Amino acid sequence: MDLVVLQDQETIRDPLAHLSPQQETAIQLTAKQDEIVRALTKALDQENAQLKPALIHGITGSGKTEIYLRLAAHTLALGKQVIMMVPEISLTPQTIQRFLNRFGDQVGVIHSRLSPGERYDTWRRIRSGEIKVIIGPRSALFSPCSAPGLIILDECHDDSFYQREPSPAYDGIQAAIAYGELCHAQVILGSATPNIATMVQAEQEAWPLFRLDQRVSMHPASGTLELPPVEVVDMRQELQAGNRSIFSRSLQAALADVLQKKQQAILFLNRRGSATYVFCRECGTVIKCPRCDLPLTLHTHDTSSVLRCHTCNYKRNMPQKCPTCGSTQIRQYGSGTEKVQQMVQTLFPQAGIIRWDAETARGKDAHELIMHRFSSHQADILVGTQMLAKGLDLPLVTLVGVVLADVSLSFPDYRAHERAFQLLTQVAGRAGRSGLGGQVIFQTFQPEHYVIQAAAGHDYASFFSQETEHRRKHGYPPYAHLVRLEYRHRDAQQAADTAAQMKNNLQQWIESGGFHETEINGPKPCFFQRVNSMYRWEIILHGPDPLAILRDKDLRDWRIEIDPPTVL
Repeated sequence: MDLVVLQDQETIRDPLAHLSPQQETAIQLTAKQDEIVRALTKALDQENAQLKPALIHGITGSGKTEIYLRLAAHTLALGKQVIMMVPEISLTPQTIQRFLNRFGDQVGVIHSRLSPGERYDTWRRIRSGEIKVIIGPRSALFSPCSAPGLIILDECHDDSFYQREPSPAYDGIQAAIAYGELCHAQVILGSATPNIATMVQAEQEAWPLFRLDQRVSMHPASGTLELPPVEVVDMRQELQAGNRSIFSRSLQAALADVLQKKQQAILFLNRRGSATYVFCRECGTVIKCPRCDLPLTLHTHDTSSVLRCHTCNYKRNMPQKCPTCGSTQIRQYGSGTEKVQQMVQTLFPQAGIIRWDAETARGKDAHELIMHRFSSHQADILVGTQMLAKGLDLPLVTLVGVVLADVSLSFPDYRAHERAFQLLTQVAGRAGRSGLGGQVIFQTFQPEHYVIQAAAGHDYASFFSQETEHRRKHGYPPYAHLVRLEYRHRDAQQAADTAAQMKNNLQQWIESGGFHETEINGPKPCFFQRVNSMYRWEIILHGPDPLAILRDKDLRDWRIEIDPPTVL
């Protein structure tokens, strides 16, 4: 009798093992959705064809995900794999659940928060073809698919698809397009607010362009949905009326109404912490990070307070005296998500409030836990940063309040206005996604700004027209090209001297090569001059083809970016 049996048994480390498919209500496609599915299905049926990328420009809540699901099902029926790219890990829980409902254990996920064992096993299952639908951020593009047939980039406007750190820098969108060409896969870009550069490229290269301008509901009883009305509140008038709160009277009344009706609200502010910076009222000294020279942000936790650098995570206690003049008049300025949470709790002590930002979402499953708590109505108000603007579908959310819509409008960056418009439009789109309806309130000190007005009117066409005119006039991408060269060194003088020498080299290369239309901006310290104890200097080349100047040149110590999404 065999009392002991020796055998090998493999246990797969599956990050989705705790999830299971859920029963879905059958969804009837609208005529426009059906038209798009038919057109792209026809493209997928063309074996080994050189397919152009397709751009789906659909307003928030217009049913882009259902189109992705139908096309994914057709791709799997052809025996090929699907890569579904989302900009942030925060988006994966809802996306995973919808794909899991449709495709079961054929779905896998790849992102940086997997354990090494989970990543290894998922990687092997993708390579063997066991996983046929891969969901993840930009790293999902490099999954070892044996037969990729469809590559989807949802919320393709998001800067998270661009990698700056670590080197090399690359644009995930352009990388996906190139990959699609190599393997004859259909690439689909979807967004309610496509980048100016993407839209212009689509027009110039005659990509299939599909528009969805009507909201649809996942709940048939809700009928046709409208985009939520947006109220723009002039905070200058609030101050003149004696309201010193960070919340306007309109927003306070709207929050009270939502709580009374037992619905939910989102409050958006793209700043973390309790205060934006801490300074001395006597001499004006701002308390900065010793490694990055950036203002430290105050974070409060119950009875304790800590100053933190959001770049290198340096921490210190709140100083009792100013390090420059010795004054005890150390004060806090500005408001972050922690401060907003505290003030809402003071105004509405009976409300359940959750904060969602980089501080509260540090754990492996933190995003999923926060989403589960809010979507199951364990809280009434969700306070957070730009994570809230990314594709969330929450039927009970009837109010979105933007605490300060001006944030990022004044950054010295050629895409600052575009980024602000996208953020405001996307976060406004979280309201009114069910038959309950919804409203949005923008609080601003610049109510007349064309970005605020266009976002309040859900008017992409108006914004596109004004922004492209500005870009064309000043020669910014996509109507010219930028190449950014960055040099880093621990010694400040070494960094400055090397940058100055590079400018001399560039001037010689421009003269000898006849690139007289190319301009040199710099050298100058970067916007964030010192990061992790490294001094940073940059030079920006601006012209028709600045990259040609650098070909075959020795640039081994320099970081090079071509048409970066930001020059900050």
